[in-house]
Amino acid sequence: MMLILSGVSVIVLSGCVGTPDAEGWKSSQKEEFLEILKTDKYASICNQEALYAKVKESENSKLMSKLLVAYANNLANGCIDLKSFEVSQEEKQDNNITTYYETYRQNVTASNIMMKIRAGQSIENILKPYVPDYVQFFDLKKRYTLLERDHNTSKRTLRKIRLNIERVKLMNPDLGPNYALVNVPEYVVRIVENKETAVAMAVVVGKKKLQTPIFSADLQYITLNPQWSVPDSIARKEVIPKLLKNPNYLIEKRMVVRSSYDLNSKELSPDSVDLEAYAGGKGYVPFKFIEVPSQKNGLGRVKFIFPNRFSVYMHDTQSKYLFKRKVRTYSHGCVRLAKPMAMLEHISKNYTSKSPEKVKEWYDSMETHHMGMTKKLPVHTAYLTTYVDERGKLLSFPDIYGFDKSQKLNF
Repeated sequence: MMLILSGVSVIVLSGCVGTPDAEGWKSSQKEEFLEILKTDKYASICNQEALYAKVKESENSKLMSKLLVAYANNLANGCIDLKSFEVSQEEKQDNNITTYYETYRQNVTASNIMMKIRAGQSIENILKPYVPDYVQFFDLKKRYTLLERDHNTSKRTLRKIRLNIERVKLMNPDLGPNYALVNVPEYVVRIVENKETAVAMAVVVGKKKLQTPIFSADLQYITLNPQWSVPDSIARKEVIPKLLKNPNYLIEKRMVVRSSYDLNSKELSPDSVDLEAYAGGKGYVPFKFIEVPSQKNGLGRVKFIFPNRFSVYMHDTQSKYLFKRKVRTYSHGCVRLAKPMAMLEHISKNYTSKSPEKVKEWYDSMETHHMGMTKKLPVHTAYLTTYVDERGKLLSFPDIYGFDKSQKLNF
């Protein structure tokens, strides 16, 4: 009889282990969360150190719920003080610096988190939607943890790595299995396929006053033998003032004037438009300057278009000598490619329906042709001043646009 009672007792006690408390937590969930917090597995305690200390001491379920929601939010949306960063961006724009930094924030709600707790989901499963699907997050976190234990590591170095961990959290969460990543301060673009680098090359990026914007967009088509449709801002600041000084400027630069960016639209002569009215300043220009396709076109022979409101894209360039320089901030915001033909060969072969023979035929024709994509390839421009490369080496780059200074950690 005693043996039977003992068996019953074991069954009852075992059942209690999986019984949720009044807040909805099971003991296994608490243990799992505390283990994650112990190593700060996802680098997201951040500004919740005081609350974490109370949770460690009391294991109070309500406090634990509050901390889990805060932890998920820090994981989803980073630990950078975005309000102060937005103010600094506005100040730059007031000083005529063209700058843009997209932050991809996710919606984290307490009700959704607690519904999953009460449903008995594991903490890993609850946090999974917010964990960045980008290998740099885990590589940088691993390096940060190792260097944090090394008392010889400077606080400045630790802060720089941690800042980039937080930047990864703010990147587009839908990187895609295949994508192009332009790391602006590194001056490098990589095509990453299933977490392996397929193509990599040097790039030239925007000037410090005409910064390459940080954002994501899908590559939609490739243009062979492109025309350069001069943006209105460049027409006002550069083309028109130079044309007013030198009547032969358009001939020298192989440019024409049209009523729109379509080369087949109405042809205009410089004398038929009011150049002086649109010299300098900002805003729309009712006539358009176009550099026609040629061997010497400023965009080179190929450009890769991911439509966006900034009118930036990746393209070939005539200024090959710039790739020999260590600092490569020379464009108006576009990304100039050191090896455009390697990019063309890889993308046309793997992401379009065009044969190598057709691509060569169109390229050699010196006429403008467009190739649409048959497979998705997002382009992400990023700003990572620390990066773990393909050999596992931690690299560090200068803060060319000043984001290391203007982005503050909230802890």
